[in-house]
Amino acid sequence: MLSVVSLLTDISSEMLYPVMPVYLKSIGFSALVIGILEGFAEATAGFSKGYFGTMSDRTGKRVPFVRLGYLLSSVSKPMLALFQYPLWIFLARGFDRLGKGIRTSARDAILSSESTPRTKARVFAFHRGMDTAGAMIGPIFALVFLYILPDNFRLLFLLAFIPGLAGVLITFYLKDKSAAPDPSVKSKGFFSFLYYWKVSDKEYRRLVSGLLFFTLINSSDIFLLLMIKQIGYTNIEVISAYIFYNFVYAAFSYPAGMLADKLGYKKVIIIGTLVFAAVYGSMAMNPSLPVIFALFFLYGLYAASTESISKAWITNISRKEDAATAIGFYTGFGSLFTMLASFIAGFLWSAFSPSVTFLFSSAGAVLTVVYISFFIKYKPHEE
Repeated sequence: MLSVVSLLTDISSEMLYPVMPVYLKSIGFSALVIGILEGFAEATAGFSKGYFGTMSDRTGKRVPFVRLGYLLSSVSKPMLALFQYPLWIFLARGFDRLGKGIRTSARDAILSSESTPRTKARVFAFHRGMDTAGAMIGPIFALVFLYILPDNFRLLFLLAFIPGLAGVLITFYLKDKSAAPDPSVKSKGFFSFLYYWKVSDKEYRRLVSGLLFFTLINSSDIFLLLMIKQIGYTNIEVISAYIFYNFVYAAFSYPAGMLADKLGYKKVIIIGTLVFAAVYGSMAMNPSLPVIFALFFLYGLYAASTESISKAWITNISRKEDAATAIGFYTGFGSLFTMLASFIAGFLWSAFSPSVTFLFSSAGAVLTVVYISFFIKYKPHEE
């Protein structure tokens, strides 16, 4: 049920995501302002992921956070149709990311509890695959819609509310398993999740440090879409490339999870990060459309080989009762670092050139591979 909810929610969100840079450009947003908007959105998600993850562990509840989070994200879609004022756009985007922040840690803790250490990567990967299938279906709908009704963004924003609402309704069939609150989580402050860094073990801190460094150089995918537009391709071609990327991502998520369960998380994540470096370095060269689609195929393989597997690795080295906090700390700071990455990308794009933005990320990915290779040990699963 969680995977179906994610499927429907991503259909809703991804109907809008690939058209957002085009829409924002049409109402006067520059690349720098788009970077600030995405950074603000990720900051909202970041702080709330950490706080609500800790709250979920403290109360021993998961489903209420999942339900409320998906509801807020759904409500944000029709908000975009009402006004075009910058502050209103920031508010609507903030609502969407707040919803993501409330639900993410609790949802991932449920996924962790429904798996064993030997199957965790494929469980997270299956959910990610379903989620990404929605990210493929949503843009297809947007592509057809904008072909029939070009530039009718407001109606598209209203229609995006429908699958999101359907996902919220399904959450009412989810039931919390009996789980005792974690007595070690005492603080109730908004930044209470920060305590976890002190009580976590060395393996967790080393892994999260490497993953967060990579996040700092990995800006929003919106900049990839902007680059395709910058080269001179049409809105249809931009959305088509994004659909193709999500198709590859969805198709290879579960196989990548199975591979990680067999070969080890470290090897698969290193391969995926090297692929990222190659893709971003190539995007800096103003590639042709066929090359762009080849790069987006590789980009889908990178995504399938990293995100869900990183979460599986983190929950495997954390206590069960701390799962939401461990995920919340990582994803919370991940969102904050993504905010900084978007600021950096927007600055490099505006102050220098789009190519500098992508070369910077490519070099950072290579450094990440060096760090993971030499400073992080992969420990085989133990039942």
